[in-house]
Amino acid sequence: MPKRILQGKVVSDANDQTVTVSVERRFTHPVMQKTIRKSKKYRAHDEKNAYKVGDIVRITECAPKSKSKRWEVLEA
Repeated sequence: MPKRILQGKVVSDANDQTVTVSVERRFTHPVMQKTIRKSKKYRAHDEKNAYKVGDIVRITECAPKSKSKRWEVLEA
């Protein structure tokens, strides 16, 4: 099974080698037929502390790096 790749915006880089990425998805409500935006935050591994708040990054699934990190930033 291929690994998922998501694109989002860095909302926090406070921790060492970790960034918090907010990924937004849009979909049409099944009854209201209105476009809805939902976002979810993922904690991703950033080996070189290269990304700062506001950067647009792509993240991919990986083996668990810590209790909360199951994603890593793809090199751009």
